[in-house]
Amino acid sequence: MEIEITSLLEQDQFALSHSRHEGGQDAGPNTWRASLEAASETPLLDTPEKLQAMRDFARESGGWDAGEIAAWTDQEVNALFLQWIAGDCRQCPAKGGGRADSLDEIDWRKTRRAQEQGQCPSNLFKTGRKIYFTLDS
Repeated sequence: MEIEITSLLEQDQFALSHSRHEGGQDAGPNTWRASLEAASETPLLDTPEKLQAMRDFARESGGWDAGEIAAWTDQEVNALFLQWIAGDCRQCPAKGGGRADSLDEIDWRKTRRAQEQGQCPSNLFKTGRKIYFTLDS
């Protein structure tokens, strides 16, 4: 399932996903809190089908078991989705060099090449002016 995420174009993805090296000892709790807050403001997974697609995607990742996933609230599913977008974005090449901290900063030509070479996640893609995240399980 493809979810349009263009509305996140200028959102700072660092706040939603960064490492302890970048954000200190509390990086995990801080990024989770920021993701929960963003999810309450911007619930991109707004249908039962979209929520289930993210749950299936998470299960396929191997990070959680079926019981844990079933216990998540809709807000938590949306928060995890936002964190996943942020993590993937921050692995993409930026227009000016380095890595992107927003979808707007992504160098899509370089990203496509890196994706084809297996050097960055392939869940993000752009068609025309719209940006999508693929939830394939």
